[in-house]
Formats: sequence, C-alpha cells, structure tokens
Amino acid sequence: MSGAALSAVGRGALYPAAPASAPDACRLSGDRGSWYRSAMRRIAIVGGGLAGCIVAFRRAAAGDQVTLVEAAPRLGGQLWTERASGFVVEHGAEGFIARSEAVPALAGALGIAGDLVGQETQRSFGFDGAALRELAPGEAAAFLGFQVPRDELGRGIRTFRLGMAQLTDTLAAALAAGGRADVRVSAAVTSLAREAGGLRLSLADGGEVAADAVVIATGAAGAAALLGEPARALHGAETLSSVTVSLAYPRAAIEHPLDGTGFVVAAGHQAHGFRACTFTTSKFAARAPAGHVALRLFFRPEPGDLEQLDDAAWTARAEASLARVLSVRGAAERAWVSRWSSALPVSTPAHAARVREVEQALAGSGVMLAGSAFHGSGIDAAVRSAEAAAERAGAL
Repeated sequence: MSGAALSAVGRGALYPAAPASAPDACRLSGDRGSWYRSAMRRIAIVGGGLAGCIVAFRRAAAGDQVTLVEAAPRLGGQLWTERASGFVVEHGAEGFIARSEAVPALAGALGIAGDLVGQETQRSFGFDGAALRELAPGEAAAFLGFQVPRDELGRGIRTFRLGMAQLTDTLAAALAAGGRADVRVSAAVTSLAREAGGLRLSLADGGEVAADAVVIATGAAGAAALLGEPARALHGAETLSSVTVSLAYPRAAIEHPLDGTGFVVAAGHQAHGFRACTFTTSKFAARAPAGHVALRLFFRPEPGDLEQLDDAAWTARAEASLARVLSVRGAAERAWVSRWSSALPVSTPAHAARVREVEQALAGSGVMLAGSAFHGSGIDAAVRSAEAAAERAGAL
C-alpha cells in the first residue's frame, strides 16, 4: 500500500460512512458507522504462512468469503518439511513449546491432535571448544537466547508425526476442500487502497481482490511496505538470518552415542557462525530410515556468506564444523541446506510498543495484523495471534 493511500488512517478512515438510506441489517457493530455491501463478509489475508492459513481456515469455516494471497509458490512460510527416502527433514521450525495450549487446540480442530509427538529425551550438551559437557535443564535454550518464557526453559518442544508442515499442509487441505477459500500462490500484493464500501488489494499480475477486511500476516518489513505511513514504526524492525544444514549418516559413522537432543556451541568458539546442532533422530522418533542418523546444524551467517555460498559450500562447512565436535567417519550421505534471510523476528518490549502504535493507527480501518512478526516469536505466539485476528475479523 502506498503511503498516500493510508496517510490519513484512523478510526474508520478506510471506510466511507454508511449512507442515510443504508438498511440497519448492513450496519456494523461498534461506533465506526461503516457498512458492507452484502451480508457475507469478504476477508482477504495477505501472507500464506502459518498465521495467514489459520485466519483463512477459521473465517472460511465461519462462512465468510475468504481470499488468501501468498507471494511464494507454496503455503506454509517457515513451516517447511521435506520427506524423502525415510527422512523427515525440517527446513524451518522444528517444533513448538511443549506447554502450548493453542497449538494442540488447533490440531484438534483439524483432526490431527493424535499426531502430536514429544521429545524422546531432554538431555542436552554444550561444546566449550574442547569437549562436550552435559547442560542443566533449560541451559541450552537460555544460552542460545530462545525467546520463550522462563518457566518454559527445560521443558522441550513438541512437533507432529510427519513434521511441522503437517500443520500447514492440513490447513491447506481444509481450505481446498469444497473450494472453501480462494487460495492464490505466487501472487504478490502491490498495494492496498480504500474503495467505496471496503478495501481493494492490487496484485502484481494485474488482478484485484475486493474485501471488507484485510489481515496482514507477513513479516514486519512487508507490512510496513504495504501499509505505508500508518506502519512507519515497523520500518527497521529487527530480524535475524539463519542457515541450517541437515546431514544424514550411517549410524556407524558417528562414535558418539547421540544420547541427547544435541549441543550448543559456547561463545568464542562459534566459527563461521556455527551455534548449535540437533541430534534429530535422537530428539524425535521416526526421523530417518533404520541404520541411519540425521543431525541438523544451525548457523548465524554473515551477509556475504548467505548470499555467496552455494549448497555444496554450506555442506562442506557443516561437515567440518561437526567434525570439530564429534568423531565422524566419512562424508555425509545426504545433505539439505535451508536459508532464511532476515526471516526470524526479534521480539522485544520496544518492538511490541511499535506494533501497538501501528495497531492503534489501524483501529477501525478493517486492516489488522497477525503473526509472530507482530505478537511474539515462535509457533505458539503465531497461532495465538492468528486466532485473535480471526476472531476480530469475525466481529467487524
């Protein structure tokens, strides 16, 4: 959305006042004085990651006319699981906080609560540059700066039997069933503007989407670019980049018993940004075929490395990093490289205050924000944010 399009956003600024002749049945609740052209609400969601899919699922189930628009060629965002030859490989998030209530509730609504699985072990290690040592419960998460409540430390995470993308895959299937929603992938939104009776999204391919309400479920930078002046506080929102490399080996190639969730690397010993390693096949069951193990290495890359190193270079870096810590015989049989550039939101009190400022500017406009880019890092926060946005959209 251009800055001019929303430069005067305020309570009700994006909607025209209801004409005097508008029937009472068309008036909205609240003091906005706005109205819809029809009884069925038109809800547009920008962003087909987890939060966007949840909003679309909830509003479609409630009977609204839903359009979900995603710039990427697939839904799911940072929930991306590859399943190949018996391996279950996470390219994005590998789980959610174990005590989450929101994720299991959503899973129940989707009929996949029985596929929730927990960690096989809670034990973890730290590498001090010379050797591995066992860490106290929660020490690994605290060391890495994971943004979880203090009482969650040491409790581990949960996931789904088929990987985290089982959640978004099931949401996508529910949306597709019976044509309950208009889902558009590889469809970039170029602007958002007010029109008589509602809002209009313009797409890069020349298409348009008319809506009574729009939920922005992108990253903070995407929201700032689309919303213009009302969201100027989101410009420069802090994010982090990440590269992960999953390596598969015959079990006999690694001498260590792999009797834990993995290890973190102490500050001062994080060569090339190598921060941690998950023993994937020890942490969760059925993540590799019999006789094999999978490990996932996490890097905080330098910008030049993120842009210039190809998969082969990242794989070589991962193998060398692993060999500094564990005795490994031979090269990895398979490798999967995942790059996330400026994709991980950083949740701070200052950022939360900026989001509140933007939401106040958007109040009454029919435009709302959803997702972990705005309301707290992690899968649980994304789900809770999306559920709240879906409820607000239904109350318009």
